Amino acid sequence: MSQAFHFHTGHIPLLISMPHVGTVIAPEVSAQLLPVAQEKADTDWHLPLLYNMAQELGASVIHADYSRYVIDLNRSSDDSNLYPGQDTTGLCPLDTFAKQPLYPAGQTPDAAEVQRRITQYWQPYHQQLQSELERLRALHGVAVLWDAHSIASHVPRFFQGQLPDLNFGTADQKSCDISMQQALSATLRASKAPYSHVFNGRFKGGYITRNYGQPERNIHAVQLEMSQCIYMDEAAPYGYRPDLAAQVQPLLRELLATCITWAQQHKGAVV
Repeated sequence: MSQAFHFHTGHIPLLISMPHVGTVIAPEVSAQLLPVAQEKADTDWHLPLLYNMAQELGASVIHADYSRYVIDLNRSSDDSNLYPGQDTTGLCPLDTFAKQPLYPAGQTPDAAEVQRRITQYWQPYHQQLQSELERLRALHGVAVLWDAHSIASHVPRFFQGQLPDLNFGTADQKSCDISMQQALSATLRASKAPYSHVFNGRFKGGYITRNYGQPERNIHAVQLEMSQCIYMDEAAPYGYRPDLAAQVQPLLRELLATCITWAQQHKGAVV
């Protein structure tokens, strides 16, 4: 069995989390799913490659091994809705973003199967994430969590029209100090990169951002949901586009560097 995640220990107060990049579907789960699941269309494709500067910068990195169709690591284990009143996918998704069923009728996972997946896949990822944030905070007096995501530029189920290129979520300024969001905004304004962006638009941050962002404890979290059209082919087989990626990677590096500089300026006494 493949491990639940990959992890690299860094030496600066920045942890980059990639909960939706996994593509592994264990045989016992694959046997439950319809063939459409094998396309894994809703994967956050190629983010470890896109963020290839992370380790050079000194950041810790954690990324999922298993597909979000097995379990969604950016949902609460109680499967509460992140956006009440809006259409969302759940802890163990029952359909794709295009509303294609993932399971035969009447054969969706029961409570015991959901709990098995929580224990085997969800808990190890979150235990490591929590442990690393606490280590960074204890070591540096501050920790910054960057939750990295990507999504197709057009998903009518979730939003109308084309999504902005860069969608930042800080849980309506609750998951990080406002000055960190302002620093990121200043970096974007100063950049000559031709990418549109928004803070706390359609995506305000998922469970990871909202749960682990605790500014009062000097742990600050931000989510970036990138439009996939700016670095890859959005149609199967979802190829990586080095020519496009090379244009956005300098801005990504600047944004991560902004977080690092901000953290170094906001080291505080551990509560």
